[in-house]
Amino acid sequence: MASFEFEKQSHRRLNPLTGDWVLVSPGRTARPWKGQTEAAARENVPAYDPQCYMCPGNKRASGKHNPNYTGTFVFENDYAALRPDAESHEENVSGLLVAKAERGNCRVVCFSPRHDLTLAKMSNAELRAVVDVWIAQYQLLGSEDGINSVLIFENRGAMMGASNPHPHGQIWANATLPNEPAKEQASFAAYQRQHTSCLLCEYLKIEKEKKDRFVCENDEFAAVVPFWAVWPFETIVISKRHAGSLEQFAESGRDALADILHRVTARYDNLFATSFPYSMGFHQRPSDGELHREWHLHAHFYPPLLRSAVVRKFMVGYELLGTPQRDITPEEAAGRLRDAGESQ
Repeated sequence: MASFEFEKQSHRRLNPLTGDWVLVSPGRTARPWKGQTEAAARENVPAYDPQCYMCPGNKRASGKHNPNYTGTFVFENDYAALRPDAESHEENVSGLLVAKAERGNCRVVCFSPRHDLTLAKMSNAELRAVVDVWIAQYQLLGSEDGINSVLIFENRGAMMGASNPHPHGQIWANATLPNEPAKEQASFAAYQRQHTSCLLCEYLKIEKEKKDRFVCENDEFAAVVPFWAVWPFETIVISKRHAGSLEQFAESGRDALADILHRVTARYDNLFATSFPYSMGFHQRPSDGELHREWHLHAHFYPPLLRSAVVRKFMVGYELLGTPQRDITPEEAAGRLRDAGESQ
């Protein structure tokens, strides 16, 4: 019997981190519709914008003025979705109308005083400073009473909802573990109980052997297009050693994380010759005081671009009502990212 041709035949792939399935339909790449087209990303961004509320010295919505910072800068989000002084409240009507008040904290991290930079255009030393801030904020927010989750993320580009091109990310600290990390928490724990090993440690062994979904790597981290990827050029950055959170990395590990983030984002920019839009975020162990030895640090990159710098993918129709679906196989996407190169 001939082996199944994954690159030609429709099939489903399981995401073991969440238990969700994705439908892969390679034959759909021949269809005439190629996705919604939009204006290309604006590249002529100035180094300083007097109207930008994140640039050094400028006034923010709160009325406060930013310091004339020269490196990174962290401030409380002026439009925070979570607040530390939220009132306690629970409501439950017949188990059908259920609500609970949620307290937390939201912060903005400016990666650089330069308005025109991106992670791909920053030096490794500049990126290392960002990594150090992420770790310090994870430790600081995670140590607060009642905070059980610290999610570090970046939305890059207007297409992904970023309201400002200034290089920045966000940190949301929650009293409750959000949905996606909660799914992964359950999967990590279940896999460890069943196999007495780590889900992502074992997965990375398979990817290192096969190599067809590898994008790039260094001594501490590997970037791959996951077997179960939903977005066209989705990647996952996985720690090569079993570590539950960023704070467990010493100097060399922090340098390596800065390096891999630069290399991944540079490949994205090179692939589509634009400042590539994406949502990126770190999933790490909850900050609830437990050891969580089952957790394995990783970062997700979810980019919407499909086949050019102006064509993107939406989750609509069958994907909203049934199962997420992709046309380009993860193996093809990884090959194109490898070929894109890292020089800027």
